[in-house]
Amino acid sequence: MTRKQKNKKQVQPTWLYTLQQAVTEHGPNLIVFAACFTILLVLSFIKVSTATKLLSFPVDEYEVGQVSDRTVVAERSLPKDEQYPFEIVRGEKIIKKGFPITEEQFTKVAKLAAAPAYIDYRSFFNDMLFFMLLSSLLFYLYSRGFFERELQVKEAIFLSCCSLLVYGMSAFGFRYNIFSYEFALPVILPATFTAILVTILFNQRTAVYYCFVLFFLILSATDYALVPAIFELCSCLAAVRIVRNLQRRYDMVIAALMIAVLDAVFMLVLHIIFNNDANRVFGCIAGVAFNGFISGILALGFITPLETLLNTASIFRLMDLSDQNSPILRRLLLKAPGTYNHSMMVATLAESACSEIGANALLARVGAYYHDIGKMDQAEYFVENQAGENKHDDLDNPRLSLSVIRSHVKKGVEKAHQLHLPQEVIDIIAEHHGNSVVSYFYNEAKKLDENVRPEDYSYIGNPPHSREAAVVMLADTVEAACRTLDHPSVSRLEKFIHQLVMGKIEHGQLERAKLSFGELTAIEASFVTILAGYYHTRIEYPDQKDPDATDNGEE
Repeated sequence: MTRKQKNKKQVQPTWLYTLQQAVTEHGPNLIVFAACFTILLVLSFIKVSTATKLLSFPVDEYEVGQVSDRTVVAERSLPKDEQYPFEIVRGEKIIKKGFPITEEQFTKVAKLAAAPAYIDYRSFFNDMLFFMLLSSLLFYLYSRGFFERELQVKEAIFLSCCSLLVYGMSAFGFRYNIFSYEFALPVILPATFTAILVTILFNQRTAVYYCFVLFFLILSATDYALVPAIFELCSCLAAVRIVRNLQRRYDMVIAALMIAVLDAVFMLVLHIIFNNDANRVFGCIAGVAFNGFISGILALGFITPLETLLNTASIFRLMDLSDQNSPILRRLLLKAPGTYNHSMMVATLAESACSEIGANALLARVGAYYHDIGKMDQAEYFVENQAGENKHDDLDNPRLSLSVIRSHVKKGVEKAHQLHLPQEVIDIIAEHHGNSVVSYFYNEAKKLDENVRPEDYSYIGNPPHSREAAVVMLADTVEAACRTLDHPSVSRLEKFIHQLVMGKIEHGQLERAKLSFGELTAIEASFVTILAGYYHTRIEYPDQKDPDATDNGEE
C-alpha cells in the first residue's frame, strides 16, 4: 500500500466519525424528531385521503347555479355505480369557467370527490415539501444551540406531542360543518393552552419560537387559511407575555381572564379587517374568549404533574424550591450554619446581579441556595463552619485536604439528583467552581514540592455554561473573599471585586457563559451595592462597653 493510499484511508473516516459522534450524542432527540415528522406526514395523508376535495378545492365551495371561477377537467374515468348511475370519461370538462354550474355538473363533481381511489396526491406532496421546510424550525427547536443545554428526550417528546395535537385538531376540526368556517375553527384549537405550558415549563424565548412553529403548522393543516393561523399566533404571543412572570399559581386565574379578553379583541379585529359576516361575529368572539379562559385553567391543572414528569425549572417549581423552610435547607442550617448563611448571601448577590443583566434571577437564587449542599456531610472541614479549630491541621497533607474540599461538588450533585432538582439547578451546583484551582492548598503543596502542577489541585468540573451559573460562581467567590477584606469601603470593594472578576476571566472560567463586558460591569456594580450595605460602619452608641475590657469595679 502506497503512502498516498494510507493517507486517504486515514482521511476518509473523519466525516463518518463526526456523523457517528453526532448520532451518538443526539440520537434519541433525532429519533423523536424523525417520529414527529413521520406522524405529521401520516396525519397529512389521512387528511388528504379522507377529504371531500377536487383538485385541492373543497366541494363545499361549489353550489348549483354558481358561476364557476375555474375550469375543472376529470383526470380519470369513473364507471357507473348505484349512487351515481352515470360514467365520467377522462379529460371530460366537468365545469367551465364563467358558466353557471348545473345540477348535473355538480353531481359529477361530487362523484369525483367521493371516489375512494381519488386521492389528491399533489396536495399531500405539497404538505410534504412544506414539512421539509418547517423541519428546519423544528430541528432547531430540539437543538442544543437553542436551549444552551442538551434537550432531554422527555422534553422533546412533550414539545412534539403539543405540536401534533395542534396540527391534528386544526386539520380534522376543519371537517365539521360547525368549524369549517375559518373564523370558528380557533374556538376548538388548543394552541394557546400548549403555548402557556411551554412558557411556564421552559421559558419565554422557547415559547415565542414555538408560537411561530404553531403558526406554520396551522397554516398547513387548514390549507393555508390565514385567519386561524393569524389569530392563534396573536393569541399565543399574548398568552406568553402574560404568563411569563407569574409568581403564584392562583395568578393563573387572572391571567386566564386577561387572555380571554384579548382573544375576543383579536377576533373582533380580524372580523373587521376581513369584512366578515356580522351575523356570526358574536358567536366566534364568545367561543374564542371561552377557549382562552379554559386554556389558562387547564394549564394550571396540568402544570404540577408536568413539572414532576419533565423536572423542569419552571417558575412555580423554583418558587417551591426557594422556600427556606424546606427540609434540605433546614438541615443545612443545623449541620452547617456558616455554609447556610454564606449561601443566603450568595443568593442575594446572584439574584440582584441577574436582575441587572436580564438573566433568570429566580433560578440564580435557587441555585445559590443549593450550591453548597454537598458540604453538609463534612461541614467542619470548611472554614465558614469552623469555630477556632481547623480540622485540616489534623490531616497535615494538602492532598488529603484537597480531596475533602473538592468532594463537596460531587456530593452536592448526588444529593441534588436524590432530591430530583431541575437540571438547571444541578448544573449550577456542578459548575459553581468550574475547573479553577484550590489556591490555598495548591500554595501549601507548592511549599513542599515546587513541581506541583496547578491541574492537580483544581476542581474536577466544567466552567459555567449559562449566565446564571456564572453569576453564582462570581457571587460565591466575591462573598467568600470579601470576608477577609480589611476596612471594606466602597472604593476598596470596587477594586477588590474587579480583581476577582478579572481573575476568573484570565483563568478561562467565563468563556462558555457568554457574558459581555457590559454585563460584567453591571454585575460588579450590583455586588458593590449589596456588600457596601452589608459591611457599612455604624456609629458607636453612648455608654457602649468593649466586651473584652476588664471590669475593675470603677463607676
